[in-house]
Parts: sequence; structure tokens; C-alpha cells
Amino acid sequence: MRRFLEIVPGGLAWLTIFLMVSLSWRLPTVVSVFIIIFDIYWLLKTVYLSLHLRTTFGEMRKNLKIDWFQKLKDETGNKWKGIYHLVILPMYKEPYEVVRESFLRLAEANYVKDKLIVVLAIEELGGEAAIRVAQKIETEFGKKFFKFLSTRHPANLANEIPGKGSNETWAAKRVKEMVIDPLKIDYQKILVSVFDIDTQTPRDYFGRLTYIFLTKEKPLRAIYQPIPLFTNNIYEAPALARVVAFSSTFWQMMQQSRPERLTSFSSQSIPFQTLVDINFWHANIVSEDSRIFWQCYIHYHGDFRVEPLLFPVSMDANVAPSFWQTMKNIYKQQRRWGWGAENIPYLLGEFRSDPQIPKKKKWYWSFNVIEGFHSWATNSIMIFLLGWLPLFLGGRSFNYSLLSYSLPQITRFVMSLAMVGVASSAIISIMLLPPRPEWFKLKHYFIYFIQWLLMPLTLIVFGALPGLESQTRLMLGGRFRLGFWVTPKSREKRKSS
Repeated sequence: MRRFLEIVPGGLAWLTIFLMVSLSWRLPTVVSVFIIIFDIYWLLKTVYLSLHLRTTFGEMRKNLKIDWFQKLKDETGNKWKGIYHLVILPMYKEPYEVVRESFLRLAEANYVKDKLIVVLAIEELGGEAAIRVAQKIETEFGKKFFKFLSTRHPANLANEIPGKGSNETWAAKRVKEMVIDPLKIDYQKILVSVFDIDTQTPRDYFGRLTYIFLTKEKPLRAIYQPIPLFTNNIYEAPALARVVAFSSTFWQMMQQSRPERLTSFSSQSIPFQTLVDINFWHANIVSEDSRIFWQCYIHYHGDFRVEPLLFPVSMDANVAPSFWQTMKNIYKQQRRWGWGAENIPYLLGEFRSDPQIPKKKKWYWSFNVIEGFHSWATNSIMIFLLGWLPLFLGGRSFNYSLLSYSLPQITRFVMSLAMVGVASSAIISIMLLPPRPEWFKLKHYFIYFIQWLLMPLTLIVFGALPGLESQTRLMLGGRFRLGFWVTPKSREKRKSS
């Protein structure tokens, strides 16, 4: 059954593409009507999601103006004093400059540093260079926090694959043995923030996180999700990379306004008690950042959620020394994210064997997750490529019909209306830019605005295609399965256009 469920995402995607092609030849009129209806649906969905984007953007800007540590003290009394923060930063071969920037932000946090336990979790596969970076970081920052640890995840452990999940689990267990248990710190009063090594936290992140944790119902039944802004090096990124980076941010922002559909992604925070209950992250998968939500959801029989923080952390956009290497790395990163489809057979299989999860919740999540990955792999292909097939395959009789004439007219009109949503995205992306470098002039605002005309290209090349490849690999199994690919990070300053 598990193998069959692995075939479902890719099978549905390829079936959709096959039907679009074959029916455009056999039933061009039916397909044309479907395309028009689908384009209108896509337009309405774009408008709907744009409203959510604007809502989240407004809430985030408002939250960034608040002194959350002061608000925490004013509204929760002394409760915050019992809360500890364990920060785990998995590291592979990233350079010292990248790691140091993340630690600088931690050291500048508007929070009591005696409540921060920081772990730099290096991989043995990172070699001596990783050890040297860890030593330099410990020398500079080791005494700035309540506790600082550097762990070293061994290579080639049984039932593991090299990646974030296995490294995070190793680090969490080590800090449990070396710090938490000896000091008898209450598991329920520790929040674990697992950050990519390039993640930089705003000054008030831990104040906001602690405030939400202490003021929400059932705080141990949630993962706390910040908004990832891929802007640390945004001025070094080429236009295509910038559009992809902001598109990823915008999707997460839209989801924050729909918490009933929100799942965990990338950098996140979770109660330590919850991690102990589920025996930490799965060490043999690629998509540990999203799998952790499903582990918790199933363990607690559906009594679990992702709590949106409506507050950002900043991360790196995908930038390599050359343009083509950047494009290659973006594709690989998107393909790895698309490999999150491996969660579908996991959650569907667990749903079948757990009678305590309400059927309504099972159907809700099953549909939304499958539909989400199916849309990822097919929607932009259907809109921008396959939507024209009836004109080419429909034959002479169809091409002389009124519908044949109207199809491209209607499609162009719908796409033109959709550009209003794209324009709002362009404006918000400019407002999210970090402080401008000296070379950034007035003309660059125009460039950063019109770059969004590249969005159809990015949706196909860096959205649908890597998503479709991931689902196809999962469907084929065996040697086609993906391992964990680490996105290269650097700090080679260069001017971008």
C-alpha cells in the first residue's frame, strides 16, 4: 500500500497532462471550455490570495514596530522567566561569514541571553573546515549565551540519510543529555528554534515567540512558524532569482493568513516536550521541516496545529558565483522542496491506521495536501503551455469555430487581469527590501518592479518542472529517489541588476 501511495502524486500529475493533450485532439471544444473556466478560477484564486498577502504584510509590519520583550513583561508577569530557548543551527560546509552573521543577530536579540541555549550542529561530512568555523564561532560567541554547544553529527549512521533531520535529531539528543537533563529544566518550558544556518532573527523574534507561546491555548500542541524573507543577499541575486525568492516568501505569507491550512516550513520553533513525545525528527527523510508537523499531528491524533507568528526571519536568496550556476541551484532547491510530496504516502498511511483522528480532518488534509502538490506540478503548465493545445490539435473544423477564435482572446484578457495581482506583489517586494546599498539608484526600483514580468517563466521552470520531477521520482522509486541537497551559501559581494 505504501508503494501505491507514493505513485499517487506523480500519477495524478501525469494523468492530468496526458488528458489535456489527448482530449485537445479528441474533444477540443470540451477542453477549450475547461480552459476558460480554469483560467477564471485561477484569476479569482490569484485575487483571493493577493488579499491574504496584503493582510499578512500589514500585520507583519505592525508587529515589527512593537517591543515584544516589553509587551511580554507587561502582559504575562513573570511567566516568561521560566521559558528557555534552545536554538539549533545545522551546518554543513557554509563559510564563516554566513555563520557569523546569524550569530551576530542572535547576540543582538532584545531578550535575556541567559535564557538562550545555542547549538551549532556541524556535520562530520563537513570535514576540518566545518570544525574550524565552529571553533571560531565558539571563541567569539560562546560566552554570550546561557549555554553554547558545538555538536558533530557522525556520518553513515544506520537508518539515516545525511541531512538536516538526522543532524537536528543528533544535536537535540546531545543537548538533552549534556544540558537539559543535568540542569533539570522542564521540557514544557523549552522552545526549540531550528534555523537554517543562514537564518537571521530580528531583535524581537524571541519576545514575539514567547508572547505567542504564553498567550495561546494549548501551547504545547503547536509549531510556531515565522515568515521566511529570502533577503539577506537579495541585492546580489539576478532578477530571476529575486522573483523566485519573493514568490516563495509570498506563498508563506499567504498561508499565514490561512492558519487552518498552514504546515511547517524551513526555520521554525517547537516545544521541546513535543519533540521528546514524538522522539525527535525522522532521520531518514529529506523534508524534515514539513514532516515534523505530520509526526506531531498523527502522534496527537489530530490535536495539533501550526501557529503563525506573523513575524519574519531573514534568510539567503539562492545566489551562486555565476548566473547559470544560480539557475541550476534554484532548480535543485525547488526540486528538494517539491520532494515534500514524500509526506503524502506517510500521512495517508497513518490516517488509515489511526481511528482517533476525526474523518473530517482526514479528508480535509488529504484533499488539501494532494491538491496542493498537484497544483504545484500542473497549474502553470496548464495555464501557459497546454491552454493553447486545442488550437494546434483540434483540427480544421474546430479552428473554424467561434470558440477557437475566442479562446486566445479570453485567455489573454484573464491573464491581463491577473497582472493586477502581480503588480501588487511587485510593490510589496520593493517594500520588503532591506537597507539599500549605495549603488542602488532610482532606476533600480523600476528594474525591481518590471522583473515580475518574468513570473510566468519562473512559475514553469522553477515551479512546475521541479515539482513534477520530484513527484515523478517518487512515483518511480528506487534509484530515482532524491537525497538531501544542501543549498550552497556564500558572501561574495557583487552588484546585481
